[in-house]
Amino acid sequence: MRYIPQVSFNSDEWSTRHSVLTTARRTAALINALADEHPDPIAVAGVLRAYGEADPIELTTRDVAGMRAAAALLRQVFAAEHVDDAAATLNGLLIDHTGPLRLTSHGGSTPWHPHLDHDDNAPWDEWLLASSCMALTVLVWDRQRPPGRICASTSCQNVFIAQGRGPERRYCSRRCATRERVAAHRHSHSTERSNETK
Repeated sequence: MRYIPQVSFNSDEWSTRHSVLTTARRTAALINALADEHPDPIAVAGVLRAYGEADPIELTTRDVAGMRAAAALLRQVFAAEHVDDAAATLNGLLIDHTGPLRLTSHGGSTPWHPHLDHDDNAPWDEWLLASSCMALTVLVWDRQRPPGRICASTSCQNVFIAQGRGPERRYCSRRCATRERVAAHRHSHSTERSNETK
């Protein structure tokens, strides 16, 4: 079960740390952190802290195993090529894995905000699925396209949130984009040299 501490809060700061886009980025970061066969609970807790979750965060290997299963389900949203596929995947996750939409303030410790998990102390895996589905659903609604992608680099399987209104991103980072561009350049030069020696 999750422990939700009683904390004082600044409403503006809290809203920024828990915005839809921040929550979606947290989802991508957690999916990537949980992709290893045996993710380190300390590393996963570090991702949660980096995205505004308050201490104490005490994850067991069982918590992380449940979160890893949830992350595998959420990865399907990032694999969707078309908005219709992303929406259908999210609809399935919402039906199968979330509770009814409700507002909570965690007993007055936070501003009022929506939740889809069954209660304020839901297990980590349920919380991850519910909060992620909420954020990704809003992004699909807002942008009318898949909320993110899986990196197109052959040596990377990280997911990322597609941002902005410009051209669709294909890579999770500049590093992956550069690595693929260099590999393509080397391959084309290798092919040219091979053709010249024939």
